[in-house]
Amino acid sequence: MGRVFRSVGDMALLARDPRTLVTSPAALDPAPRARPNARERRTDLVLAVALFAAAVLSVALSTVSQLFTFRDDSGAWPLVFAGLTTLPLALRRRFPIAVAVVVAGSYFVGATLESAELYVSQVTMFVAFYTVGAWSEDRRRAAWGRALIILGMFVWMLISTYLGAVDPSEHMPDTAGAFSPYVAYMLIIWLINVAYFGGAYYLGERAYAAARDRETLRRRTHELVEERETSSAQAVMLDRVRIARELHDVVAHHVSAMGVQAGAARTVLDRDPEAARGILQAVEGSARSALDELHLLLDTLRSPEHAADEVASTLRLEGLAALAQEASATGTPTRFTVVGEPADVPETVHVNLYRIAQEALTNTRRHAGPDVTAELRLRYTADAVELEVTDTGRPGRSTRPGLGLLGMRERAIASGGSLEYGPRDRGGFLVRVRVPIRVAG
Repeated sequence: MGRVFRSVGDMALLARDPRTLVTSPAALDPAPRARPNARERRTDLVLAVALFAAAVLSVALSTVSQLFTFRDDSGAWPLVFAGLTTLPLALRRRFPIAVAVVVAGSYFVGATLESAELYVSQVTMFVAFYTVGAWSEDRRRAAWGRALIILGMFVWMLISTYLGAVDPSEHMPDTAGAFSPYVAYMLIIWLINVAYFGGAYYLGERAYAAARDRETLRRRTHELVEERETSSAQAVMLDRVRIARELHDVVAHHVSAMGVQAGAARTVLDRDPEAARGILQAVEGSARSALDELHLLLDTLRSPEHAADEVASTLRLEGLAALAQEASATGTPTRFTVVGEPADVPETVHVNLYRIAQEALTNTRRHAGPDVTAELRLRYTADAVELEVTDTGRPGRSTRPGLGLLGMRERAIASGGSLEYGPRDRGGFLVRVRVPIRVAG
């Protein structure tokens, strides 16, 4: 399933490959049937006790009514077999095959010895046989277990049919027609047993399949709930990262420029008040620009559906020339060059490249040292648009990614491009971002 992003690096991964949120194929496999819970185990115990009581009552009523008689020397064996064919059902969901074997074996032995109750025990046989199909996790063992029970049952019936056919005392009176009453009676018994075991087999299989479907649905519902919570957390984190990036770009650039200009004004205030006045006017302009961009950012946060149009209306690649002039006015002589024929790019690329250039010039002003110059180059090629910002600052500057470099990388990835930065061999620092035109379009 999806995951909560815990770092801005994870945000970049999402921007590069949205399939990060796709649930793994293994999660789509059908879930195994859930194990019996405490309530179901209690239900089995109650069922076993109730069927045992019904079997005991059936033994008593059969004895009194003489509709079915046990062997004269059976004694208490009918009650024993009543217990063996009913009480194991208390464990039927935990040990379905073992319970079915015990119930079926007890029924075969008891019926052969004419000491088994034949009414309730047939119900218990059906329940045990059905449970094997409905609750056994090992489907191969379940199939073999039921096959052996069916085989044993029909072998036992075959032997009983043969013994009844060769023992004249078991015959019903012969009558004219295609079948004797005995043959018709045994045919009915065989057909009933085929329907009996076939129905139990089919219902058990259907119950198991339905239980697996319910468990799969339950798990997938749980996964969807988790996925929704994860997506909500990711959306919040993405918004926080975007807000932090925009605030950093706006505040860092303008405040840095105002700090440099204020320092320059203080330096020349005594000997050249007119120059100081001009510098302070530039500080005022930077402050107004910062406030305007902050207001735009706040309006964007309040009305996100208009975010792209509002930002695109103020930040475009055509504004890089003015950005270079502003950097020069704050004490970092900056040259701006356009190489190649300008191409149409999406509004987001305009905004992101402008912000990257702005942040790179801010870093130059803050970290490159005195007497530094910078160059801002916008290059259009046949398949890409490139922005390159270089300076002549002091060597050995740290390349540890701070918030500014991290924000530039995020903007490059969001535009479908790549970012490289680091010190140059001939001195100074380089920031280069490349966005393929086919992606930009």
